[in-house]
Amino acid sequence: MTLETALLLAAIFILLLFSAFFSGSETALTAASRARLLALEKEGNRRARLVNLLIADQERLIGTILLGNNLVNILASALATSVFMTLFGPAGVAYATLAMTVLVVIFAEVLPKTYAIINSDKLALIVAPLLRPLVILFAPIAKVVQKLVSVLLTAFGGSTPEKVLSAHEEIRGTIELHHKEGEVVKHDRDMLGGILDLRELDVSDIMVHRTNMVSINADDPPKKILDEVLKSPYTRIPIWRGQPENIIGVLHVKDLLRARLKAKEDWESDFDVTQLASDPWFVPETTPLKSQLNAFLQHKAHLALVVDEYGEVMGLVTLEDILEEIVGEIADEHDIVVAGVRPQKSGSYNVDGSVAIRDLNRYLDWDLPDDEATTIAGLVIHEAQTIPEPGQKFTFHGYRFEILRKQGNRITALRITPL
Repeated sequence: MTLETALLLAAIFILLLFSAFFSGSETALTAASRARLLALEKEGNRRARLVNLLIADQERLIGTILLGNNLVNILASALATSVFMTLFGPAGVAYATLAMTVLVVIFAEVLPKTYAIINSDKLALIVAPLLRPLVILFAPIAKVVQKLVSVLLTAFGGSTPEKVLSAHEEIRGTIELHHKEGEVVKHDRDMLGGILDLRELDVSDIMVHRTNMVSINADDPPKKILDEVLKSPYTRIPIWRGQPENIIGVLHVKDLLRARLKAKEDWESDFDVTQLASDPWFVPETTPLKSQLNAFLQHKAHLALVVDEYGEVMGLVTLEDILEEIVGEIADEHDIVVAGVRPQKSGSYNVDGSVAIRDLNRYLDWDLPDDEATTIAGLVIHEAQTIPEPGQKFTFHGYRFEILRKQGNRITALRITPL
């Protein structure tokens, strides 16, 4: 072997090392945890700051890496062809192609990328100081390449790449991925997803509809009011006068019991429940759930009446309702867990029409859509485009729905069978 051949082989070896460096760097910087690197940067880690600067302009970073990687691979292949042709003549082209394919795939692609996936954060911190000068050096060339690619995409009817995932979508996707891998249990997944959902929901999506509200007639006899309060599982109860939609106050059970204990034997004669009630708080049905949570905290209140655009009472929402969107159903000794859902031996479920779709999805891990309707009954009516009769069956979204009971125009019970 001549000195010239030895030098060429050494150059090929060095070029393969550069190729491995570029391949591993690309994978490491792409797979590195943005959250961890940001935390390290805030702690004063300079290398983490460099990584974040590189990732911030991904197009220029990837352009530089691909440019460098292809440059060294092509040069290494050209040198290998020259060496093998010197050793084997015209057949050296085939030998060089085979040899370089094996070397590049194993040692310059698979091996460094596999290592980079396993140690992405660590490797990203190592390669960032080395890549930064190259990114600056190749910036003009990478910019020209990006411009050319954009022109070609536009000419052929394509579009330039855009950032299509919001931060919330990326977080949600990460949670789902870790849940599938078994690292995040269902309850934690639902809780983290509930926090993200607050920005997408209005109070009308989770409110207790007025037909299901527990309320008290202010004109009822005091003893009847006391009995109704004691039978109710709630500590705050709306008070109405004239008609149930005319809410005039909100009664706290403690205030009633305190007044009863202080009263004399003939307490019913001068009892006025409205004197114990606080002023009702009305909020629009379009209020975002996140804003309502902040309002509850600021007002130090736990219950608000939901009204539509005409000022009519649509229902009520409580602080507990919002918290349950995050942590799941909060049940005490007076609550029924998953009220309105009754599992059957056949694998189906008898469900009240008023059960919220979101609650059903959460407890049974289903994926029924809740964009067009809030309750199961509303979903069936929306999909059927009619008010169905008892006995009718519908199949959509991977479930069979059978209408069991109807009251007026309301579906009160149905059977749902997963297909």
